[in-house]
Amino acid sequence: MTKSYGAMSIAELSALIQTGAVDPLEVTETVLAGIEAHPDKAIFVSLLKDRALSEARASSKRLREGRSLGLLDGIPIAWKDLFDIEGLPTTAGSKVLKTAAPAAKDAAIVNLLKQAGMVAVGRTNMSEFAFSGIGINPHYGTPRNAKGKDAPRIPGGSSSGSGVAVAAGLVPVAMGTDTGGSIRIPSALNGIVGYKATRGRYRMDGVYPLATSLDSLGPLCRTVQDAVWIDAAMRGLSVPQTARKPTAPLDIVIPTDIVFDGAEPGVVAAFETAIGRLEKAGCKVSRIAFPAFGEILALMASRGALVNAEAFALHRDRLLGPEAADMDQRVVARTRLGEKITLPDYIAIREARARLVAETEALIGDRFVAFPSVAHVAPKIADLAQDEAFFAANGKTLRNTLLGNFLDWCGVSIPCGTGDQDMPVGLLLSANANRDEAVLEAALAYEEIVRG
Repeated sequence: MTKSYGAMSIAELSALIQTGAVDPLEVTETVLAGIEAHPDKAIFVSLLKDRALSEARASSKRLREGRSLGLLDGIPIAWKDLFDIEGLPTTAGSKVLKTAAPAAKDAAIVNLLKQAGMVAVGRTNMSEFAFSGIGINPHYGTPRNAKGKDAPRIPGGSSSGSGVAVAAGLVPVAMGTDTGGSIRIPSALNGIVGYKATRGRYRMDGVYPLATSLDSLGPLCRTVQDAVWIDAAMRGLSVPQTARKPTAPLDIVIPTDIVFDGAEPGVVAAFETAIGRLEKAGCKVSRIAFPAFGEILALMASRGALVNAEAFALHRDRLLGPEAADMDQRVVARTRLGEKITLPDYIAIREARARLVAETEALIGDRFVAFPSVAHVAPKIADLAQDEAFFAANGKTLRNTLLGNFLDWCGVSIPCGTGDQDMPVGLLLSANANRDEAVLEAALAYEEIVRG
């Protein structure tokens, strides 16, 4: 094979495995060797060699005996360091959890994909405790953006290693979590597909939380087809239920406020060119204001951020003890903002959220929302060395995607071109909560047009 197995889509690799053209054990051995040989040692925090080889042997035996578990049997997957893996501590990108008790069992989602025959090859790096959209990690190193050519650029976070592992061709799929954009941001910045499901679509037991009111899961992969297959397995289905094409051209709304503020011209140009292709293909495009966007940002400024309140509640004892000194101080500073949020503030935020979700659901209806996943391409890591520059970039990086988390949207980030320095740009196609099938169908049908 001249093409790395890790650089293939799930569909491409599955065809080879299911037809017997390649053996799952060969695939896994080659993928593990590729990870070990890769010069960027910050992408993975650990390899699961013994487990991976055991699972690959089991897959190989099944296939030889005509007992394939389905399309995903023998496909390698990497897991963000938030998912429990039996026998290992879940470190969540932090060295303070290195001595935590090993997980007694796999996270529910890890187990479901194991039942589908997938092979767990390793755990990917991330922003400490998933609390940054940048992806810098002072403990395990910072994965370098897979598409950066001029200088090391940020991978995007918090699912940094997952995004780079796929974009660098090391694995066909990696799992991520998304509280404010942590799947869609690294996907957009590295030029791959990222699907953030509606919160609650999947079982969350065994996943280290950040803010339970916002946390969601999803895969980072090469194609929307891959995301559809993984989504089905994550829900315990043997085959996907997503239709190949929508019943009619898409009805898309583009916000006129907030999401384009300060956007790089190259990002806007790539996005608008993709929208032009969609219009040419028959999609209806309208542009309207989203009053909720401004209200969300104003609410965050006056009452505080929901994620900060819930993250502080989770880490309060840690922040008050000696472990705080061993954490990323930028994460400490951001988490401590939650200490200032009072109970009346928190209640007010939750009440406002319920109202804004209902108002926006009524505004959108069955339409889809489109805007750039991130308003800029990946900046150079060196440019964010100072805290002021880091926090400014973090806020801007998270801004577009966090709006969808607050409003309980589902969404798919699809590569739509390049901006400055030929760096990737993502188009985020979103829909109201629990319209996952619709947004996946739409993304599946129009992915090639969006890509151009």
